Amino acid sequence: MMQSVARLAERVSSVTAATMIAAALLLPTCAHAQAQNGLSNLFGGIFSGPNPAPSQAPPGNGGAQPWSGEDGASGHPLMTAAAIREAAGNFNNCVAAMWPDAARRGITQENFQRLTAGLSPDLRIMDLMDSQPEFTKSIWDYLDILVNDNRLARGREILATYKAQFDATEKATGVDRYIIASIWGIESNYSTQMGDRSVLQSTATLACIGRRQAYFKDEFLSALEILNRGDLRPEQMRGSWAGAFGPTQFMPTAFKRFAVDGDGDGRRDVVDNPTDLIASTANNLKKDGWQAGQTWGFEVVVPEGFNYMLADRAKAMTIAQWEKLGLKRPNNQPFPHPAEKAYLLAPAGAQGPGFLMLQNYRVIMKYNPAEAYALAIGHFADRLRGGQPFVQPWPRQERELSRTERLELQQLLAQRGFYKGTPDGQFGGQTREALRNFQASIGVPADGFASSDVLDRLRGR
Repeated sequence: MMQSVARLAERVSSVTAATMIAAALLLPTCAHAQAQNGLSNLFGGIFSGPNPAPSQAPPGNGGAQPWSGEDGASGHPLMTAAAIREAAGNFNNCVAAMWPDAARRGITQENFQRLTAGLSPDLRIMDLMDSQPEFTKSIWDYLDILVNDNRLARGREILATYKAQFDATEKATGVDRYIIASIWGIESNYSTQMGDRSVLQSTATLACIGRRQAYFKDEFLSALEILNRGDLRPEQMRGSWAGAFGPTQFMPTAFKRFAVDGDGDGRRDVVDNPTDLIASTANNLKKDGWQAGQTWGFEVVVPEGFNYMLADRAKAMTIAQWEKLGLKRPNNQPFPHPAEKAYLLAPAGAQGPGFLMLQNYRVIMKYNPAEAYALAIGHFADRLRGGQPFVQPWPRQERELSRTERLELQQLLAQRGFYKGTPDGQFGGQTREALRNFQASIGVPADGFASSDVLDRLRGR
C-alpha cells in the first residue's frame, strides 16, 4: 500500500492502469510509491509506446519484454546501461551479502538459502522504473475506465458474497465496506489482474540494481520475512514489477505493518483468503486515520468568478465557510456536517466540477497519493452504495498535453519567473501553483488547469 512519500516513483510505470494513469495525471512531483499492480494490462503499450521485439525473457517475470539495454530516462548514475550491467553481474554476491541482515530479522539460514537459490535479475524492471509516458489520460477518461458498469456489477457481487466478512470488519474497524470493495476493484479488478512477476525476484533486482536500492532492500528482506513466517507461499507472492501483490496490492513492508489474521487460522493470507484481505485492507485505512461514519467528500458547484487560488490542499476551511463563498452541492442538498473541515479540489479547473475533500479523502491518498486515484476510489464506493454519477460535465473538448508540451509549459513558466523547480514534464503542486499565479497575472481564472489555451498564452500567441 501507499505508505511513504518515497514510494510514488515506483508506481508510475507499473502493471496497473489505475496507478499508472493517476501517477502521470495528478501525482505530486515528490516520489511516493508502493508499486503497481495488474490493471495496466487493460492498456497495453499506450503509455510507453511499442516494445522492442520479444526475445527470451528471464525466468519468473511473467513473460515480459526484455530490458532495452538503454540508459534510464531519469539520468541517475545508477540507471546508466553500464551501471545496470555492472550491478547485474554482481547480483548473486549482492543477494548473498544480505544474509546477515536477514538473520537479524529471524530468517533461518535454511529458508534464506532455499528462497534465494536460483534468483536472477529481471532487468526489464529498469525500463519500467524509469519510463516517462509521452501521453497521459484525462481525469474524465480515467474515471470512465475505472468506474464502469461491469466493474460495479462485480463489486456488488463481491459485497454480497462476502457480506459476513464485511459486516465483521466494518463493526471492528469502522471502515466503510464500500471503500474496501472499491480498492479491491480498482487495484486488481477483483483479483483478476494482480500482476505476474515474482515479488522476490522483483524486489531482489531492485535491491541490487538501480537508483532505489536501500528502499527495495527493506522490501526484499520483508518479503523473505513473510515467507519465513509462513503467512504466504512463494507462488502466492506474484505481483507488480515493484513488488506489490494481492488483490489490494500490499508491498511487503506494508504487509508487515497492516496485515492481520482475520479468521484466526494462524496465517495472514491477503492473496487467497477474503477474510484476511478485507480485514487487512481495513486495518491499513484505520491506522491511517479513517473516520468511521464519515464520507470522503462532496461534488460541489463552484460559482462563476470564484477565486481558484483557494483551491489548494493546504487551504482547508469548514464547509460552512465554503458555503459562504458560494459553493453548494449540485442537487442543493444540505451538507450533513457544516463544521467539518475540507479543501477544494478542481481537477479540471473552472470548466469542470469541484469537490470538497474531507479527512477520509486524505486517508485514501495515504494509500495512493494520486488525487485522481483517490477520487476514483471515493466515487466508485458511492456508486456501489447506490449513488449517482457526477452531475456536472467534464470539459471533454480539452485534450491532455503531451509530456513534451508539459515540459515546455514548465520551462515557459520558469522563464517568466513563476516556476522555481526543475522542469521535468510532471505536474505536481509546485507546477499548479506557478500556473495559477501566471493565470492570475493575465486576468483569467487561476484554476491551475494546464490546457492547450494556457500553453498558447505562455507562448505569447
